[in-house]
Amino acid sequence: MSSPSEHGPGEPRLGEHRSSEHRDAAPPGPPAFADRTEAGVLLGAALREALRRSVPGDPERVRAGSGRAAPPREADGAPPCVFALPRGGVPVGAGVARALNAPLDVLMVRKIGHPAEPELGLGAIAEDGRGGAAEPFFDPEMLRRVGLTREDLTEVVARERAELARRVGVYRCPPAGDAGPVRAADLAGRLVVVVDDGLATGVTARAALRAVRARGAARTILAVPVAARGAAEAVHEETDEVVTLVTPRRFRSVGEWYADFGQLTDADVLAMLSSSGETAAAGGTTPEPPAVRTAGPDR
Repeated sequence: MSSPSEHGPGEPRLGEHRSSEHRDAAPPGPPAFADRTEAGVLLGAALREALRRSVPGDPERVRAGSGRAAPPREADGAPPCVFALPRGGVPVGAGVARALNAPLDVLMVRKIGHPAEPELGLGAIAEDGRGGAAEPFFDPEMLRRVGLTREDLTEVVARERAELARRVGVYRCPPAGDAGPVRAADLAGRLVVVVDDGLATGVTARAALRAVRARGAARTILAVPVAARGAAEAVHEETDEVVTLVTPRRFRSVGEWYADFGQLTDADVLAMLSSSGETAAAGGTTPEPPAVRTAGPDR
């Protein structure tokens, strides 16, 4: 794959692998995705093709006698590791993991919001893979805009650390009899794909990517069905590649690109992780992607 500097503005680039049907589209019109599950299937197919093009000489690209391209593998034969950001990223990540025949796990990340406006993300904190939390990531531009320092957010960070620990406990200790996620604990030298259901500001994604790098990942990819252009550009500083299906000219929210963007519960996520683990253990195959619906023209 080529580097970002080799493309002009508006062209697909290392950080913007996009399907021609979706490229630069924006509502009105039908949403780009029926739900997160469909988005995961489409994103998995795009990511699989992007990875295959990056290793054109791979002798395992086509299964013997089938004519069907095999899932991309690392040089030592290991598949990539797929980490989804709960909760919304998990159904998307499940589709990506199936497409790559890769293990799926979750990576807990909590947004660090403004003390008076919690929805305004100023940074994020991710788990470190050892039961604790990595160093918080702060968006320096957002801190400057709101006139706050890292020290001003000490109490917010403490609360989010506590919630992060609670969620790690939920997802790392599934109920008795539940298979739980297929974990990829050892990331040293691996390609790691971080998946979410969309990229709005990028603060949680950047914290997640820093965390997997700190755990030894050799190469990282952020894969999201839809991304705000500015956020996609900013996250390039933290990853080798960003794979997206939609990068609209006008971006208001991730949810507007889904017909069904309902909230998920911890139980929903645990069920998806368990199902994904059973599919991987059985050597499940990737389903055919659904027909792609195009979004309406730019407004």
